[in-house]
Amino acid sequence: MNRGFWDKLKKPIFVLAPMANVTDAAFRFLIAKYGKPDVTWTEFVSADGLVSEGLEKLLVDFWYSETERPIVAQIFGAKPENFYKVAKLIKDLGFDGIDINMGCPDRAVLKQGAGGALIKNPKLAQEIILAAKEGASVLPVSVKTRLGVGKIDIENWIPELLKTDIAAITIHLRTVKELSLVPAHWEIMPQVVELINQLTTKENRPLILGNGDVLTLTEAEQKISETGADGVMIGRGIFGNPWMFNKETPIEKIPVHKRLQAMIEHSKLFEEKFVNLPMGGKRFEVMKKHYKAYVNGFDGAKELRMKLMETKNAQEVEQIVSEFARSDAMRRTVAVK
Repeated sequence: MNRGFWDKLKKPIFVLAPMANVTDAAFRFLIAKYGKPDVTWTEFVSADGLVSEGLEKLLVDFWYSETERPIVAQIFGAKPENFYKVAKLIKDLGFDGIDINMGCPDRAVLKQGAGGALIKNPKLAQEIILAAKEGASVLPVSVKTRLGVGKIDIENWIPELLKTDIAAITIHLRTVKELSLVPAHWEIMPQVVELINQLTTKENRPLILGNGDVLTLTEAEQKISETGADGVMIGRGIFGNPWMFNKETPIEKIPVHKRLQAMIEHSKLFEEKFVNLPMGGKRFEVMKKHYKAYVNGFDGAKELRMKLMETKNAQEVEQIVSEFARSDAMRRTVAVK
């Protein structure tokens, strides 16, 4: 089995979840700077799109910096031939690994027969993985999936994935139908680990990561201890918290003015990288989903958030934060250095 960089990681393993329009190159750069995870994922990208005329625009989602390594490119789709071609592209782009999304519950993705729909089509899922492995050559291929579609069905689904000798498997501990509307079923994770251990040997066992409702490293460590998983993938906990994976300096120890400075830096990076691109950039409004997370839990936060939601660019963000820094609310919160 080709596990590539996965074999070099020390357990427990803490990794960054792929989230569309969240974990872009700007935010990942900041995360790598303030609290680097053991493995970084890109946003998920359409394999079909990457072999179409839309290639140039989609490659923006594959931008990365060397500080993010090891970095895994995540792709989705339902056509094995496209996974072969895209895996070769990902290898040429210098990524450390490839991850195939087989759990996304988005209706548009499911309609393509991709994402979570592949749980109902294990034969196609296997063909996709094998095609990606062939195109990837030396790069390890992993899978992110869910417990089932309408019900928990690990006994039928996971053994089919294991037949392809994937390097790692991330289980989002909900079904496709459940979306994120119910608590993650961490009580099922020990069964997942036991099932995989029974069906594999030391030589061909994939690394096992759990995902869902974990907001801190302390929670992640507890889940690993309780379930026997090799690691945890963290998603929502990263909002407004580029220190998420920093064991030495958790966000509780970060003063408010440092959090606001990181938000400004994030805004500037986003604007610099994605706004006004020749092939069509992202709207600055995309950045605003982060402001609620950055700006909370201190005196005057609500008023500051309201002003930030009206901004049109990073310069306005910096100006508003500068004005807040001179306000009575900020002085009551923390002394600005």
